[in-house]
Amino acid sequence: MVVAEESLEMRKKEEEEIPIEEKRVGKILDSSSSSSILIVNQQPGIFFLHPLEHSWTFWFDNHFGKSKKITWGNSIRPVYTCSTVEDFWCLYNNIHHPSKLVVGADLYCFKHLIQPKWEDPVCANGGKWTISFSRGRADTCWLSTLLAMIGEQFDHGDEICGAVVNVRPKQEKISLWTKNALNGTAQFSIGKQWKEFLDYNDNIGFIVHEDAKKHDRCPKNRYII
Repeated sequence: MVVAEESLEMRKKEEEEIPIEEKRVGKILDSSSSSSILIVNQQPGIFFLHPLEHSWTFWFDNHFGKSKKITWGNSIRPVYTCSTVEDFWCLYNNIHHPSKLVVGADLYCFKHLIQPKWEDPVCANGGKWTISFSRGRADTCWLSTLLAMIGEQFDHGDEICGAVVNVRPKQEKISLWTKNALNGTAQFSIGKQWKEFLDYNDNIGFIVHEDAKKHDRCPKNRYII
């Protein structure tokens, strides 16, 4: 009984020593509601948080039913920024996974302060590795991609900007965006490791953003692995 009381007192003391700011879970960046993505109120009482090496911001866009006059990228909005392991799981466990998102939806996870756009200075000279899945098959690989990024599992992790999952009528695509397309050594390393993390055996291609701009829907792969 004495041991239990001492343990309780120690826990209370530890809780008091933690600044209020550290008890907060994540940061809501956009409180606007959406039928395609759902965030619930986070539960208080997390006393020991595990910080991530980088903060990661989730972004959302939905092309379905939008006017063609809207410029690509103008409707993407930031949703939530994760700074700790607990932040990430609070978000991930309370949003729709790719198989449950509406057709036309894009869900992004990028390093904080990097916008998921070709025009962003960090992304401008980069490109992306892409893997396609039949509709409803990308959930596990999307989670594995997120965990590999936020867990800093890539040898060239500094080259990574973020990842996006695109939900389309017949398929779902996951793309891994990187900074410097000309750094072939880093790109091949990232592509190879990504396939290993996902246990994916087919070839994947790397497209440079500049090539995608020039050739629109038919850009050629710069690298294949």
